Amino acid sequence: MAESSATPPGYVRVTRRGVEAVALSSAARAVEQVLTDGTLYQYAEHHPKARMLVGRGTVYAVPLPDAVTNVVVRRVRHGGVLAPLTRDRFLGRTRAPRELDMALRLARAGIPTPEIVAYAVYPAAGPVRRADVVTREVPEARDLATVLADELTASDKRAVLAATAKLLARLALSGVRHPDLNLKNVLIARDANGDPEAWVLDVDRVWFDVPGAPRVNDANLRRFSRSARKLCRLQGLDIQEADLLWLSATVDETIGTRP
Repeated sequence: MAESSATPPGYVRVTRRGVEAVALSSAARAVEQVLTDGTLYQYAEHHPKARMLVGRGTVYAVPLPDAVTNVVVRRVRHGGVLAPLTRDRFLGRTRAPRELDMALRLARAGIPTPEIVAYAVYPAAGPVRRADVVTREVPEARDLATVLADELTASDKRAVLAATAKLLARLALSGVRHPDLNLKNVLIARDANGDPEAWVLDVDRVWFDVPGAPRVNDANLRRFSRSARKLCRLQGLDIQEADLLWLSATVDETIGTRP
């Protein structure tokens, strides 16, 4: 293990078997141990305590070998219409380093997003690479689509949507544009008071625009609403136009009242 000036503070570089990885200093030895035997994804996929989660591809919740760090491990994959062809193959460094940079920047802005514990980039063929990203597991959290698939009371549903509105307002006030802001990329957990709290996921493609610019909120809301309508139509989720209108109005009100 060797620390590099290019790595963010609190992280170190880990190199094993031609693999380039960056990990939190506290988890570096555990990551190094995993990479000695294979990839991070292989470790998670075959771990006896693995819990399978489904998003863009299958991800796994597992403990690291230190037995104290609970993480979610996923293979980085393309989205969009070309995803069936490109799958998990990237030219160059992959999007994993940028995801770490964006996650740290979001955290500094006070926007909840899971902490990245490590990422690893593996040679595939020539300049082609694959990558795994390891995030700290948020306890008892589920994505918004899964939450809305439950039979919620009216008050519980409103509380979840209020938490989502707060997240969207935070993104807008910080100028954060999320080109894939869908219901699967909003994670609902509980804060210290037991109230719903929304976290943003899949941050490798987010970018920072002008803080508070109306176009930021408009773009995020449009993308989020398209996702909600699609899942309502395809999966029968309990989110109606009235809910989306209330969500939009709540975001606007939160932005307008923020000093």
